[in-house]
Amino acid sequence: MAATLVMFSLARTAQAVPSFAEQTGQPCSACHVGAFGPQLKQAARDFKLYGYINSDNQDHFPPLAAMVQTSFTHTNAPQSGGAAPGFGPNDNFAADQVSLFYAGRITSEIGAFAQITYDGIQHNFTMDNIDIRHAREGSLFGSDIVYGVTLNNSPTVQDLWNSTPAWGFPYSSSGLAPTPAAATLIDGTLAQAVVGAGAYALWNDLVYLELDAYKGLGRDVRNALGVVPVSDSNSYDGLIPYWRAALQHEFGQHYVQFGTYGLQANLYPGGDKTAGTTDQITDTALDANYQWIADPDDTTSNVVSAHATYIHEKLDLDASQQLVGSNPTNTLSTFRADVSYSIGATYTPSVQYFRTRGSSDAAYWGTANGSPDSEGIIGEIAYVPWGKPDSSVTRVNARLALQYVAYTKFNGTEQGASKNNTIYLNLWVALPWR
Repeated sequence: MAATLVMFSLARTAQAVPSFAEQTGQPCSACHVGAFGPQLKQAARDFKLYGYINSDNQDHFPPLAAMVQTSFTHTNAPQSGGAAPGFGPNDNFAADQVSLFYAGRITSEIGAFAQITYDGIQHNFTMDNIDIRHAREGSLFGSDIVYGVTLNNSPTVQDLWNSTPAWGFPYSSSGLAPTPAAATLIDGTLAQAVVGAGAYALWNDLVYLELDAYKGLGRDVRNALGVVPVSDSNSYDGLIPYWRAALQHEFGQHYVQFGTYGLQANLYPGGDKTAGTTDQITDTALDANYQWIADPDDTTSNVVSAHATYIHEKLDLDASQQLVGSNPTNTLSTFRADVSYSIGATYTPSVQYFRTRGSSDAAYWGTANGSPDSEGIIGEIAYVPWGKPDSSVTRVNARLALQYVAYTKFNGTEQGASKNNTIYLNLWVALPWR
């Protein structure tokens, strides 16, 4: 029941948009760790907080950009039936995606990050990530406050930190590799399947609060927008509230953040309403970020970044119990922690530990032994040749990354888990439209 959506939600793609650099007049390294996104420095977090409107006061309209991603994927064992339609069981080259962005000012007070993507693995066009913002400044209790509104289509896509699912490591991963059967609802399953609006505020450069409400898109709408899968996918009853709270502080070379986020949704599993009731899913998460910049005045200075998140999901399965004989309740917990060291905004090695644990329930998770448990490590080295103030190429940026995913447990079993280990070589090229 849960596995249908997961394999489409875990192929993450990074977002570093040259039109933002054009609008601000700054090199990519001013905002992004390793001179490429989506890993952010404080300047980029502020740019997003203020609604994507800061500029060098030159005319850059319309703020369009494009990107292309290509890759090679190798798994330890061939995949039965092929990695995806049109691909072989192993050693696949792919044009992962081609995207067009509107990223920057709409008006002097409204900005947007909006993406349309051609998925070279699923072979379809889709309305991808969208975040439209309007922000203002004021004073509250004698301290500065920044407050605004957001319209977006994926919980956490509007978030400022690289610890939450939409922008978390790995910033790019293979859509042709095997992935675990279970993932929490907030961990990408709702991406592009909902639309929502909310309000946020940062007070005294310290306390961040946000509240959003999402509505599930109907199948006809999702089909028109290219969101996959549509057949046998969940549908959602009523509004889905999302909350976010965080404390942040920057001091000298150091930046720290601690926070919580979560949501609650009532859903019809597989879109089936014959049970006359819904499943209720509640996700509650904690996250933390740390960043150290050797010289904050040098955009190419070495940077250490660390991110962690823990997501606990409670599943009240009134509908699934009737429809497929699942447990009446389940739990699922995910923990991820990663650290990277960016050298001269050019070379960035990273490593992540990930773990998922949950109740045993073969009818719900769809695994052979009923367990959703998976665990492993991801190692990556990324190389970015440009995006610095002295780069010979100024209007194009590129990122070449070699990644290895190693499983110690996969879908509840340690035996044979390493068959799913994956080598992923990814090349991403980004350029402004004009």
